[in-house]
Amino acid sequence: MGKGSKEMTVVHGLDLNRYTGRWYEIASIPSFFQPRDGANTRATYSLNADGTVHVLNETWSGGKRDYIEGSAYKANPNNDEAKFKVKFYVPPFFPIIPVTGNYWVLFLDPDYTYALIGEPARSYLWILSRTTHIDDEIYNQLLEKAKEEGYDVSKLHKTPQADPPPESDDATPTDKKGIWWIKSLFGK
Repeated sequence: MGKGSKEMTVVHGLDLNRYTGRWYEIASIPSFFQPRDGANTRATYSLNADGTVHVLNETWSGGKRDYIEGSAYKANPNNDEAKFKVKFYVPPFFPIIPVTGNYWVLFLDPDYTYALIGEPARSYLWILSRTTHIDDEIYNQLLEKAKEEGYDVSKLHKTPQADPPPESDDATPTDKKGIWWIKSLFGK
């Protein structure tokens, strides 16, 4: 922790049952590796029997669906802070190398319709919504919250979202590498 940088404030008492489902990426601080034409990026979360969360990240780049799957779990099961670890396996179709990153819920509205996700190094940031678009007023409130937590919001890029969103079915050509997800999430 550098001088003057304070611990980020996270949500307490997150209800995982309410948090599961599909979230659309409205904006993010993208990594150098993320495809510049990545669109319709989204995450779908579902509860596993063991209390962990199944994670499916998808994006469309060059007309192809790219995805990666992993699992999330509480960083400290003994407190109510919304700090999670997300573990993916690289490459996703041959699980040998686990890669783990941080997923901190910095803000969540009472109806669980939009969220601000960050991580302690403040290198990555995501604005997520249950819908493909959010009002400017809400977007600006989330930007202010990110600024309060020490983020440089000038690095945020809005994610193009089609309405209606594409289907994740077998008819869409798929890039199974999934490597850019790993690099974009964790800067590896």
